Amino acid sequence: MPRAPLPLVCLIGLATLAQAARALDAVAVRTQDLAGIARTTLGADQGVYVEAADGSVLLEQVAARAVHPASISKIPTTLALLRRLGPEHRFVTTFATTGAIRDGALHGDIVVQAGGDPFFVDENALLVLLRLRELGIERVDGALRVRGPLTFNWRPVEPETRLRQALSGKVSSAAWNAVRGHAGGGTLASAPAAPALRWGSIGAGAGGPANASPRVLAVHRSQPLLPMVKALNDYSNNVFRPFADAAGGIAAVERLARELVPPDQRAEIVLGDGAGVNPRNRLSPRVTVRLIRALEADLAQVGRALPDVLPVAGIDDGTLRARFAGPGEAGHVVGKTGTYGDYGASALAGAIRSPRYGTVYFAILNRGIPIVPARRRQDAFLRELMRTLGSEPWPYRRDQAPAFTRARVE
Repeated sequence: MPRAPLPLVCLIGLATLAQAARALDAVAVRTQDLAGIARTTLGADQGVYVEAADGSVLLEQVAARAVHPASISKIPTTLALLRRLGPEHRFVTTFATTGAIRDGALHGDIVVQAGGDPFFVDENALLVLLRLRELGIERVDGALRVRGPLTFNWRPVEPETRLRQALSGKVSSAAWNAVRGHAGGGTLASAPAAPALRWGSIGAGAGGPANASPRVLAVHRSQPLLPMVKALNDYSNNVFRPFADAAGGIAAVERLARELVPPDQRAEIVLGDGAGVNPRNRLSPRVTVRLIRALEADLAQVGRALPDVLPVAGIDDGTLRARFAGPGEAGHVVGKTGTYGDYGASALAGAIRSPRYGTVYFAILNRGIPIVPARRRQDAFLRELMRTLGSEPWPYRRDQAPAFTRARVE
């Protein structure tokens, strides 16, 4: 007796199952390919983890071993900062006095209340200087006193001395030319050399009238947190260390990072500081990928993406400018580097975009390999990853505006 034909629904179901089986086979083949590539390019004893957008594990090699991650530590700090402060947060630095302004002189101290801005540099000081001169201040008969955490020109040491020099007009011509080009018209802003404050005898009227309330002269609000973090990650600047305090302290950063991974992986996260200098710092490749994905999810909630906080290779200035910069690969890798020779640490973690697998996340954490060979291995592996899975550029356009142009002085 001839068989009855299968219903159309059954045929569709069988075709779907066959398609799914072929997809699983393809993933298995890719996984086998990547495992061999990792052993050949990185070494069988080096940690690497690769995961597709749907959570499929494409490669897992020594992925649970926690090692010193160097500046990969900045990823959980970035995540904690954005959660605690928000992407539009601005650090405030207030300039005030209890003295009076008479005949072009401020008879009293300038008191700076610093709010932890890590990006306060000569150009920002010049913006404040223009404001003080607009108020009619040409000379200060008093001292410059700083209260609170002030990092000036990337250094926290002797901030009063170096800030006073900048307010005295002792800055590079490049800094002044950048500021006057941004400031536009006006007598002071068009001058060929930076304006300056002259400082009289310290103590002449310093402090102002007894019991006087401080009067605000200028309020400097930094650029928003998001582009600030982006710039610091691009260059992997260790000014990032005080950022952990702004995020609630390094214990809070570590606690948040651990909450974002499964309980059995939490011991693979140890943070002694938020920049990657402390010898206690430890991350494993697999938890690093989880933290990158958590950062991406948070950014998506405010309409942003990983390139808004991490460098794009071959495009952004900084640690990835000369890596993956060749034809057909510039703009394909977004990631974070980590290097600390004293600990034998070299790392690269981030994401590529695959037409077939969606966003593919990776973390390579080398240990015990000299820095230059480690970077060569990382680059060789990632190029093979892009060749095997396919890759396409991130939709990203670099913002080349100077950082100080995003600050405000009120």
